[in-house]
Formats: sequence, structure tokens, C-alpha cells
Amino acid sequence: MTKHALRLVCERPHPLRRQQGPSPWEAERVRPLTRCQVTDHLPELGVLYAANSGTAPWEWDQLRRAFLWRLRLDMRRPGFSLLIAENSATTACAYGFPLSAGLFAIREIVVRPRVRELSPERDWNLARRLQRRLLGDHGGVTGITVASRSDLRTLDALRSWGWRDVAAAPYGGPLFGPCRILLLDP
Repeated sequence: MTKHALRLVCERPHPLRRQQGPSPWEAERVRPLTRCQVTDHLPELGVLYAANSGTAPWEWDQLRRAFLWRLRLDMRRPGFSLLIAENSATTACAYGFPLSAGLFAIREIVVRPRVRELSPERDWNLARRLQRRLLGDHGGVTGITVASRSDLRTLDALRSWGWRDVAAAPYGGPLFGPCRILLLDP
């Protein structure tokens, strides 16, 4: 077991302890950033994304650059919104933009792996708090996101946070090829 893996195992809470209120292991504060503030935080957000991607550190630079490229493009969209979660440092982020009346695309939810696993169905789960705040800040719209059919870890996490699959084509074939479209009700 690597030093990094050992540290993650040691930080996990005891499974029999009941969790109450806001998650004690992740950020207490969730706040929006303006476009100028996002620009100031780009290096930090890129590192956060890469470090929580579940890949080896030697792959982080490429992932970080791809994430920042997408983020810079999406920042130009009308209604763009990015939230960060923080305590003494930024621990998570989520962002998106309106697509049409009643639909808000949540492009990224970046949380630590243990947030995906620790009581994802609970309201205090940080990923749930971020996505609920994004949708609430835009009038309680329906969230929409896209995930690769082959990325089972991401699909499982999204479903555990309340996302549901858009129905398949009526004649049984895949509706959207290699991707799944998921919706999140406000």
C-alpha cells in the first residue's frame, strides 16, 4: 500500500459512527466566485481537479490543462456559475450554466473520493450541497449533465447524489451513443 493510499484509509471515519449535520470531513463554507475570482483561482482549481481525478500523479498535468481549458470556455457562457467549498483551503468545486428555461447544465462536480463514498444519499454530503446550491441559485431549475457510459464510478456517484437517467429510446437502442444524460430535480 502506498503512503498516499494509507493516509486515505486512515482518514476514513469509523463506519459505525452516525453522522449528523454538515459533513465534518469536508468544507464548512460553500460560496460562489465571480468570473474575476475564478480567474484568480485557476491554478488552485486545476490542481484540485487533477488531485481528485483518481489517476496517477504523472497524469495530473494533462488532466489539469484539459480541465482548465474547458473551464475557461465555459466561463464565457451567459449565466456561468462556480461554487467552491472551503475550510482552510479549497476542498471542492462545482460549476455550470443555464441551457434553456428550466435547465441548468452542471458541467463539473469536483470532490474528494471519500465524499463520493461517505453517505452520498445524506443532505450534508458536500457534492449534494454543491449541486443543490447551484440549482437553487438559478431559481430551482432542473440539473442536466452528461457522463460516459463506460465511467461507472462517475455514474454510480451521480446516481447516489440523486441524478436519474434520461429514458432510453422507445425501440430499445441507446439514445445518446457512448454517453448517458442524467437529470437532477430541484
